[in-house]
Amino acid sequence: MIAEFVETKPDAGMFEAETAEVELKRRRFTAADFLRMTESGLFKEDERLELLWGEIAEMSPINVAHVLCVNRLNAILSEKLAAQAIVSVQNPVQLDDQSLPQPDVALWKPAIDEYSRSSRLPGPSELLLVIEVADTSIGDDRRVKATLYSRAGIADYWIVNLRDRRIEVYREPRPDGYRTMTRYAPGETLSPLAFADVGLNVDEILGPNN
Repeated sequence: MIAEFVETKPDAGMFEAETAEVELKRRRFTAADFLRMTESGLFKEDERLELLWGEIAEMSPINVAHVLCVNRLNAILSEKLAAQAIVSVQNPVQLDDQSLPQPDVALWKPAIDEYSRSSRLPGPSELLLVIEVADTSIGDDRRVKATLYSRAGIADYWIVNLRDRRIEVYREPRPDGYRTMTRYAPGETLSPLAFADVGLNVDEILGPNN
């Protein structure tokens, strides 16, 4: 287990129009706008889109290793946490009025009736853990997503780094990024911040090393 202090900051080039001569005006959308567009069928059913800081972003394509890892996480967390949390897979969460990311896996507080009565998605205070599974998307998950979740106050953010076979755990959120990041390697165990008594095996999450 390797712990270190990090500061993750957004890549300004991801969200700002860069031009030498013309200042482009960019339309930003609210979460309500995005949900209405989705419900009206404006997007194709197979389009993978999310709303980040008011801008509609196309999500990275997923490969077989990514799919299998998400399925493993779903099975492991569902078994170990049972009724203690809702395991949500690739569903949107609402961080604020301008951000509706779709983490690969998230643990919601088990208040399903409350979500249903209010017809809403969980917000930061109801997200116990957010996990992104990364291969080609590792750069965006470390910079863009880490900053997004940190600013929203998500206390426990994990990146399952399939490329390097590590799990990166980000904690102590601040407005400019997480204060700490700890890497867990095969052979080690880790626990969600909200469930310190629940041990998860890194090898089991990562799967076989082909």
